[in-house]
Amino acid sequence: MFDASSAPHESRVEPQRLFSEPVRIIEKYPVGEDGDLKKKHMVCVNWLLSDKPLDLETELALGFLDHLLLGTPASPLRKILLESGFGDAIVGGGIEDELLQPQFSIGLKGVSEENIQKVEELIMSTLEGLAEKGFDSDAVEASMNTIEFSLRENNTGSFPRGLALMLRSIGKWVYDMDPFEPLKYQKPLEALKARIAKEGSKAVFAPLMAEYILKNPHRVTVEMQPDPEKASREEQIEKETLDKVKASMTQEDLAELARATHELRLKQETPDPPEALKSVPSLSLQDIPREPVLVPTEIGDINGVKVLRHDLFTNDVLYAEVVFNMSSLKQELLPLVPLFCQSLLEMGTKDLDFVQLNQLIGRKTGGISVYPFTSSVRGKVDPCSKIIVRGKAMSQRTEDLFNLINRVLQDVQLDDQKRFKQFVSQSRSRMENRLRGRGHSIAAARMGAKLNIAGWISEQMGGVSYLEFLKGLEDQVEKDWPQISSSLEEIRKSLLSKNGCLINLTADGKNLTNAEKHISKFLDLLPSTSLVESAAWNAQLSCLNEAFVVPTQVNYVGKAANLYEAGYEFEGSAYVISNYISNTWLWDRVRVSGGAYGGFCSFDSHSGIFSFLSYRDPNLLKTLDVYDGTSGFLKELEMDEDALTKAIIGTIGDVDSYQLPDAKGYSRQVDDQAYSVLLRHLLGVTDEERQRRRAEILSTRLEDFKKFGDVMEAVKDKGVVVAVASPDDVEAANKERSNFLEVKKAL
Repeated sequence: MFDASSAPHESRVEPQRLFSEPVRIIEKYPVGEDGDLKKKHMVCVNWLLSDKPLDLETELALGFLDHLLLGTPASPLRKILLESGFGDAIVGGGIEDELLQPQFSIGLKGVSEENIQKVEELIMSTLEGLAEKGFDSDAVEASMNTIEFSLRENNTGSFPRGLALMLRSIGKWVYDMDPFEPLKYQKPLEALKARIAKEGSKAVFAPLMAEYILKNPHRVTVEMQPDPEKASREEQIEKETLDKVKASMTQEDLAELARATHELRLKQETPDPPEALKSVPSLSLQDIPREPVLVPTEIGDINGVKVLRHDLFTNDVLYAEVVFNMSSLKQELLPLVPLFCQSLLEMGTKDLDFVQLNQLIGRKTGGISVYPFTSSVRGKVDPCSKIIVRGKAMSQRTEDLFNLINRVLQDVQLDDQKRFKQFVSQSRSRMENRLRGRGHSIAAARMGAKLNIAGWISEQMGGVSYLEFLKGLEDQVEKDWPQISSSLEEIRKSLLSKNGCLINLTADGKNLTNAEKHISKFLDLLPSTSLVESAAWNAQLSCLNEAFVVPTQVNYVGKAANLYEAGYEFEGSAYVISNYISNTWLWDRVRVSGGAYGGFCSFDSHSGIFSFLSYRDPNLLKTLDVYDGTSGFLKELEMDEDALTKAIIGTIGDVDSYQLPDAKGYSRQVDDQAYSVLLRHLLGVTDEERQRRRAEILSTRLEDFKKFGDVMEAVKDKGVVVAVASPDDVEAANKERSNFLEVKKAL
C-alpha cells in the first residue's frame, strides 16, 4: 500500500521545453446548424514565450508590448485584424503571465474556410511590420500612461485590495520565487521608462518581439472547425460507453453501485451537525455595527445642474460620472444604444481619427467609458434609465478629462459605416459567447423582460432580443446606412441636455473645488434641453415559458416571479433568506447532488422580482422541481441561533462589502444596501431607509423564514421559466410535460 507519509514533499513545477518547430492542431467544435457553417471557423496563433522564468522588467516590458498590440480598439494588431474582414471578433487573450511560463495568443473567430491561412499570415506580417517600423510615439505615451495609472491606482474594484496583492504574490511564490517581487513595480517601471526615453521604443520592443514571438519556434496554431453533429455524436459515444460498462457489471456490482449512490446522496443531502458548524470561527452579532456605512456627500449645483461631491482620499485621482436621462428616447431606438455608446469611443472627430482620439484619451486620462443603466424604482411604474459617462484622471488633468468627455459626446462623427459594421459583428459574437458560456445571465434578462418595463429595456440592449436585432442589423447596415447613421444622431440629440443631467465627483476636497470651473465650462457647452420630444415606453414580453436551444451538453435554468404583485411587502430579512436559500438548499440540491456548477437565487427589491438560476446544469426539470420545493424547505426549516447568526453575518458581509473610494462614489452594483451614493440617489434610496433595512436584517428571526415560505408559493405557482439548454434536454422536458416550453433556436 502507498504510504503518503513516506513520499517526498516535492511541489516543483518543471518548465515545458520549447518546441524546435511550429505545430498545427485542427479540432472540431459543436455548433448549431443555422447560418453558413463555412464562415464559422476559428483560428488562433499561440506562443509559449520562454522555458525559464522572466525577470520583472522583462515581464513589465512584455505587458507594455501586449497593451500596445491589443490593449485598445486603436492598437494596431487588434485594429488590423478586425478591419481585415477575415473574421467577426478577436480570440486569444494576448499575454498570459500567471503561470510559470508566459504565453501569447491571438486570432479570430467567424472566419471563412478560405481565409484561415490568411489570418495566420496577417498576424505574422503585422507583427513583423511592427518590429521593423516600431510603434507610433503617441501610442507608446498613451500605453505608458494607461499602465502606469493602473499600477499606481491599484484599483481592484469590489475585490479586497489586500487579497489581490496576496494572490499576486502567490503567483510567484508557488513556483519557488520571491513573493514580494510582483509588488515591486516602481524600479522596473522607472528603468523601462528611462530605456524608452534614451533608446526609443523601437529599440526596446523590437528585440522583445523578435526573441519571444517572431523567432520563437514554440508556436502552436489551433484551427477550430464547426461541426453541427459533434455534440450529438459525443453524447451517443458517452451513452454507448456507459451501456458497455453497465453490461459488463454483475447484479452484485449493480446493487453495490446503487447502495453507494444512495449513501453518497444521503451524505450530500444531510446537513452538517450543529456541533460541526459551531466549530467554525465566527463573529457575533455584537461585533456588527448597527449603522450602515455612510459616504460623505454634499449636494450642490453648477450652472443649474445637480452635483454630488464625495470628499474622500483618492491618491490625487479625480473620479467623475456624467449622467444623462434616457427617457426621451424612442422605444424602437433602444437596441441601438449599446452600439451608440461604443461608437462614441471608437469613431473619430472632424480633426482626429479614432486612433488619435483613443491615444489622446490614453495620454491624458485614466480612461473614459459610456454605457446605459436601467433599473426599476420601488413603488413606481416608470423605470430609471440613464446613460452614464465615466472618466478618471489625475487631478491636474481635470480640464483634459472634461474636454475629452465633451469631444466624445459632441464631436465624434457617427458616420463611419465600415467601423459600425465591425461593432455589430463584434457585438453579435459577444452575445453568442454569452449564450454558450453565461446562459444564466441571458435567462435572467429574459425573465426580467417578461415581468417589468425595466427588464424589457435591459433585454432589448443585452438579451436574446438584442442578439436577434444584431442579426438583422448586419444586413441593414449595408442596405440603409443613412437611416442608421441618422438614428445614432437622434439618440445623441435625445440624450445631451443639461435638463436632467447629473454630475457625480469623488476626490479630496481641494481637488473637488478645483474641478468646478472645468465642469462649469463643460456644462456651458451642453444644449439646455433635449432636441427631441419625450417618448413613452410601455412594453413587456409575454409570460410564456421559453427554452433557447444551443449546441451544448449543459443547461442554464431560470424561474422567476414578481413578489410585489403577489402581495409581498419588502423587509430587509428577504436578503438574509435569499442568501440562506442559495448557500444551503440550492447549494445542496442543485450543485452538490444535482451536479450543476452553480445554483443560486436573488431578490431585486426595486422590481420585486425573485429569481432562481442555475449554471452549467446537467438537469432541467429536476432543477425546476428543486426551485418549487423551496417553499416547503422554508416552512419546515429548523435552525438554532448559531446558524441564524451566521446567516445574518453573511448577509451583512455583502451589505458592507469592500469598496475603494471610487466605488463608494459610484458602483455598478445594484443593491439597496451595498451600492454607491450615486445609484442610491438615482433610485431614491435614503440613508434612513438603509438604516431601517439594516435593522431588519440584524433582527431576522426563524419566523421570517417560515413566512417567506408562503411568499415562495408565488414563484412556484406563477413563476415564468426560461432555460438556455441543450436540444435533447428540452425535447425530453416537453415529452415529460407536454408543451411545457416554447422552443426557440438561439444559435
